[in-house]
Amino acid sequence: MPRCPTDIVYSEKYRDAEFEYRHVILPHELYKKIQKIGRLLTEQEWRSLGVKGSPGWVHYDCYKPEPHILMLRKKIN
Repeated sequence: MPRCPTDIVYSEKYRDAEFEYRHVILPHELYKKIQKIGRLLTEQEWRSLGVKGSPGWVHYDCYKPEPHILMLRKKIN
């Protein structure tokens, strides 16, 4: 597994015409809690890990080479 930070790390937000994006890097201890789920997390699940964000963010993809990174997006109004 790639090296994990000791705290939750948030990327800068970036966007395209439809969505705003951000990725969140989980520390190893938090990643171990979700490692065997094998699916995208609900908002309630990622918030229960201590990940913060305004309402509307969705875990939209799992990047297999770095599964400790949550890829989130939010529809632009």
